[in-house]
Amino acid sequence: MLNVLSRRSYSRRAFGGLLGLILIGNGWVVPCGFSSSVDMPDKHELRVITYNLFLGRFWPQDAPLAAKAREQGQFAERLALELSLYDPDIITFSEAPDEAIVAEVARRLGMNHVWFSTPTDFPGALLTRFEIVDAQDVPLPDGERPSDLFTRHWGKATVRLPDDSRLIVHSAHLYPRASEADVRMREVRAMHESIVEDIEAGRSVLLTGDLNHRPGAPEQEYLFEGGWIDTFAEAGVGTGMTARPDEPSRRIDYILAIGPIAGRVVEARALHEGAFRAHPADPESFALSDHLPVFAVFDLTR
Repeated sequence: MLNVLSRRSYSRRAFGGLLGLILIGNGWVVPCGFSSSVDMPDKHELRVITYNLFLGRFWPQDAPLAAKAREQGQFAERLALELSLYDPDIITFSEAPDEAIVAEVARRLGMNHVWFSTPTDFPGALLTRFEIVDAQDVPLPDGERPSDLFTRHWGKATVRLPDDSRLIVHSAHLYPRASEADVRMREVRAMHESIVEDIEAGRSVLLTGDLNHRPGAPEQEYLFEGGWIDTFAEAGVGTGMTARPDEPSRRIDYILAIGPIAGRVVEARALHEGAFRAHPADPESFALSDHLPVFAVFDLTR
């Protein structure tokens, strides 16, 4: 039976005030604040999803059935069921709902999870079948979150893959206003510069989430110049648009990659289907969020 612990951040909480190590269930011992590793058979592919969850409110919020589902507390169940259809190994969330809901989604999927804090009302999270080796909020070298940057969330987690290699996953929700793109560019520069050590060491790194810029924007060009690849541009099918779920017309959510993993992407698309999609001609229709998830598959044998 899988035992799942949650973790907010090094600075904010040490899991209910406990210190040291915790003995769980059938004798597993894990660091306080982290979930136990998940035994996985050898895998030949890695399946990744990133999804802005609109704080778990469903979309549109005023759809009668959406209101009923919200009142009945159905979000975690509905989200977990829909995500499970894609057999994901790693999931990141922007605009995550309450941590208890994220923990319930992780439990239903048999995953470990880590929570990324926010100075406003837009937290993030990472869920994975694999062991979370470590995690950190706003992983700048000095450890301080600038007052005007990363006002949504930015978190980093190191995940141990089944072959014992490490994959570094960044989850981010960047500044949204088009009129203040300079703020977002400063965020992007700071993120890339914080990852340079991992890049120079030849590690595999993913940058996922609601990056709030469109293809071809200066922020993206800066990342491309630094060696990042857009998985959808490399292996995408469909339009890739992620907002909104009824008639998507903007692509602002991404799974970017650098290092060895960047050469292993074999599939990428926005999931405009199932419960992720709202049908504009149906007044009773509603979706899980006001965004669509992005899905990418990596061939680990390459």
